[in-house]
Amino acid sequence: MPDVELATDTSGGASLQRRGAELTVVVPTLNERANIDLLVARLHKSLLGINWEVVFVDDDSKDGTIAAVRDIASHDYQVRGIRRIARRGLAGACLEGVLSSSAPIVAVMDGDLQHDETCLAAMFETMRGGGADLVVASRYGDDGDANSGLSRLRSGGSRLATHLARLLLKVPLSDPMSGFFMVRRDIVDAVAPRLSRQGFKILLDIVASSPTPLRIREIPYVFGPRLHGQSKLDSLIVLEYLGLLVAKASGDLISTRFLAFGLVGSAGVVVHLSVLHVLLPHGLPFTVAQTAAMFTAMAFNYTLNNTFTYRDQRRHGWRFVTGFAMFAALCSFGVVAGVGVSTLLYTSPSRWWAAGLAAAAVGSAWNYITNSAITWRVR
Repeated sequence: MPDVELATDTSGGASLQRRGAELTVVVPTLNERANIDLLVARLHKSLLGINWEVVFVDDDSKDGTIAAVRDIASHDYQVRGIRRIARRGLAGACLEGVLSSSAPIVAVMDGDLQHDETCLAAMFETMRGGGADLVVASRYGDDGDANSGLSRLRSGGSRLATHLARLLLKVPLSDPMSGFFMVRRDIVDAVAPRLSRQGFKILLDIVASSPTPLRIREIPYVFGPRLHGQSKLDSLIVLEYLGLLVAKASGDLISTRFLAFGLVGSAGVVVHLSVLHVLLPHGLPFTVAQTAAMFTAMAFNYTLNNTFTYRDQRRHGWRFVTGFAMFAALCSFGVVAGVGVSTLLYTSPSRWWAAGLAAAAVGSAWNYITNSAITWRVR
């Protein structure tokens, strides 16, 4: 329990004052109700003698996770909960939790009990002693082990992702995919504007975004099996991770979201041409076939962007329909802008490709900026 001091009030009596937390443990959650009580109990046991708090950042779970957090918080002041509405993503949840803390040191760990909470005390002592800016619990150190908590496929994928991160970004970590680490809060404060809110791997983002090299220490741990609930890892997370690698390798000139938007747009071109190729042989006028192909491609692009690119701001129900109307209208303006620019740049038949590329660039930039600001704006 955090230390409690006695202070004398103006009437000569005594009042209780709690010291501020030295350590904040941030736990992002999505449908982890069954694990909340167990994790809090384990933290109380593992962090004796440390002024700590735990912040559960919940992405509006449907199983009552935030209600379980509030039940505990009503009688345990070391427990707090943040409920996020219409926002999704582990990285974004971690960032909100860290930025909500006033403690000088923050830890991030999962809520599924696969991370060994007994490591926290040793990590904290290393941080408090000034020996590191960042301490990472590694599954791949000399005494670490990920085999008990991961399937063979996920273990192989994790090692491949680790190799790519070390190859492309030169990060000095044996386990850059780890979701279990401790860091000085001021470091996160400094790089927060550059961090992606998408994806799962905020540790890699923090290290790659830091303008100066961080003093990093690693401690090995055994990655345990999940006791309750289901894993949130899916195929889209893999694509988001690859997007993060590209974004950081480019020095953030290409954002993860813009890269995804561009990939969807490229796929939409293929859909457009395919529909046009199918319709024209059936005797339809070119204008009719072209219009049908354009709207099919727009519907394809919108649906894929809503599912993947803006998954943390996904539109549902009637908002999905109104979102498509806005998307189509904004993209139509993008076509007009692209045609206008390409017409100005077109000077001769031999330079058609330059004008075409300019039109594509202007149209893509317009579509991305306007749809991010309007169709999928943060609510």
